[in-house]
Amino acid sequence: MSAVWDLPDFDDHEGVHLVCDPASGMRAVIAVHSTTLGPAAGGVRFWHYADSVDAVTDALRLSRGMSYKNAMANLPLGGGKGVVLAPEAGATISEAQLIAFGDAVESLGGRYVTAEDVGMSEARMKVIATRTRHVSGLPVAGGGAGGDPGPFTALGIYLGVRAAARRALGVETMDGVHVAIQGVGSVGGGLARRLAADGARLTLADVNADKATALAAELGGHAVAAEEILAVSADVVSPNALGAILTADSIAALDCRVVAGGANNQLATRADGDRLHARGILYAPDYVINAGGIINVGLEYLGQGDRAEVEARIAMIPDRLIEIWDESDRSREPSSAVADRIAQGLIGRG
Repeated sequence: MSAVWDLPDFDDHEGVHLVCDPASGMRAVIAVHSTTLGPAAGGVRFWHYADSVDAVTDALRLSRGMSYKNAMANLPLGGGKGVVLAPEAGATISEAQLIAFGDAVESLGGRYVTAEDVGMSEARMKVIATRTRHVSGLPVAGGGAGGDPGPFTALGIYLGVRAAARRALGVETMDGVHVAIQGVGSVGGGLARRLAADGARLTLADVNADKATALAAELGGHAVAAEEILAVSADVVSPNALGAILTADSIAALDCRVVAGGANNQLATRADGDRLHARGILYAPDYVINAGGIINVGLEYLGQGDRAEVEARIAMIPDRLIEIWDESDRSREPSSAVADRIAQGLIGRG
């Protein structure tokens, strides 16, 4: 593997930690992008990668996104990300590996704060928390900030999708608006249920086809194969699975007015933001629209609010999106570039 700082996605990261625990078999990457605004906060995912370079690249991209996300959400937190490598697709992380990861987080002395991401759960966060206090997303009493970030992420995306539809389609409600949702897990499924309650028409897809089919039947929607969803003719396409799915080819195939979803790092390259803009497709920068989860677990860790405060801050996500879209209209720059510039200024890298 090339030196980490030679990788294309290395962005003057403050630290990239490669962790190995032979006893448990745990291998992980912890990337700390910035601590300018506070400790580097970001979830940890358990995922199978084709090779170690892909794992490091994912950690680099995700941690940079967390710096931008936390800054744009006005949280006193920097950006970091943890990636624990799964030996194969569908593998389950062991308690010993969770403990080893908790020890790795503790060794950083509070520079990195971890939370739940893909392949993790509240129960697994509790195991990590036996080894470090620098963890959030733990089970909480009713009305408190914290717990599973998924529903809060879904809420923010729902509000952002409504704002995007209002701007691009001129509609005041989602009744009859056609939304194609890629990924129907905690976030995409939560979004689908909220939109269905508003009367939206739904087309759903997931790598677990049965899951998409079942949810479509429940909500009166339609399910398609995972490889077809981005090309569905719809008003809004909402990516809510893994990242780097907006490429030159997939953007050329889009048949929609809006792209607004919760997946991290949706743009495979910065040039893909230009491609969306050139096609006249309104794009909601992912790290702005999907900030609900980190708002929830961030306030939990900081001890700065209850659930009401979390929801009040999530309700401000559309305002930030409108600010970005307004500046994009004025400058004629892609919304992705505008958001990056604002975020970079907030963390002192503008």
